Formats: sequence, C-alpha cells, structure tokens
Amino acid sequence: MVGEGVLYECLNHPDVEKVLVINRKTCGVSHLKLSEIIHDNFFDLSEITENLGGYNACFFCLGVTSIKKKEEEYYRLTNTLTIYIAGLLLNLNNDMTFCYISGTGTDSSEKGKSMWARIKGKTENDLMKMKFKKVYNFRPGYLHPGKGLRYSHTYYKRIGFLYPLLRLVFPNYISTLKELGQAMINSITKGYEKQILEVKDIIELSKR
Repeated sequence: MVGEGVLYECLNHPDVEKVLVINRKTCGVSHLKLSEIIHDNFFDLSEITENLGGYNACFFCLGVTSIKKKEEEYYRLTNTLTIYIAGLLLNLNNDMTFCYISGTGTDSSEKGKSMWARIKGKTENDLMKMKFKKVYNFRPGYLHPGKGLRYSHTYYKRIGFLYPLLRLVFPNYISTLKELGQAMINSITKGYEKQILEVKDIIELSKR
C-alpha cells in the first residue's frame, strides 16, 4: 500500500525525472517516467545490478508485519534485507539519499521489550551509519490512503470514514499517504533538519 501511494506521488511530481520500481510482480502502472524490474529474490540482486546505477534516491517501502513471526525471521526480513540492498545501492550511487519507511513507536535504543520496535530501531541506526549523502527514517502511524489506489488494506477502507475525527483527536499519529509521498520527495529536493521523522515532521515536510 505504501509503495503504491509513494509511486503515485513520484509519477505526478514535476521534480521527479525517472522512477525504477523493483517488484516481485508487476505494479500494473504504465507511465513515461516509470521502469519496472520483476525479480523474485531480493536477497540476491546480482542479476539486475547493472540496472541500479544512476539514481540519486531510494524510497525503501518494502516491509513485513511482525505478527506470527519469530525474532530471527523478522530480523532477516527487516534488517538483513534492508542493509543488504542499501549497501548494494550505495556502492553504485555514491551521491544517493536513502529514505526508509519505519513506523511510529520504533525503538532507537534497541533495548525495549517490543521485538519489532527494537529491530526497526537497529535498522534505522545501521542505515544512519552508512555513507549515504543523507538518510531519512520516516515513522508514519495511521496512513489514510488516497482515492483510486488498488492496494489499500481492507482495514483502512473500513475505518476510513473516521479519518477526519482521528486526525483531530490524534494529530501526532495520523497522516495521509499523499503527505508521506510528498514528504519523501521534499526530503530529496529541499532537505530536512532531522533524520528521524515522526508524523508531525512528515506533515510539516510535505508542505514545504
């Protein structure tokens, strides 16, 4: 859902010249700016490495839920995979900015009781140690999807009518998917003073 929403904002933004999407199955979108590579094994991108150079930003929207997953499996799918891809891209693009979709409640100390929050926190910390031009960790909460997106979770569709009230009552935890996409683009074109962006930062940056 996040990937589709961010892609939509990129394709419709005048400052974005070209977008490469790497998917396990086609995103079903056709656009002059868009190139797509279908690839099954994200832990081995050696077959497509020659296509990954010449980009100044990575919007890393891949992620899995921790529900019903043991810590070792979640760590592999969250930290190990992210750092592998980040390292590969960094070697090919030394002027790249890396934008990582994390989440509200992520534990930067890496010592809390919540397994997913510790692992997300370590992933953020590991990325910020890498020699990218800049690393931004986005921590969205509830994301309200826009109209016309195909991959919005049923959960969001069921409670979408509550969005105006939720935003009023919980302003630090509620934003739109459009605001997230705009904020990620603006982090590249305009920069931001923080590397970890909570919901209020995402909303602020989306308006710049």
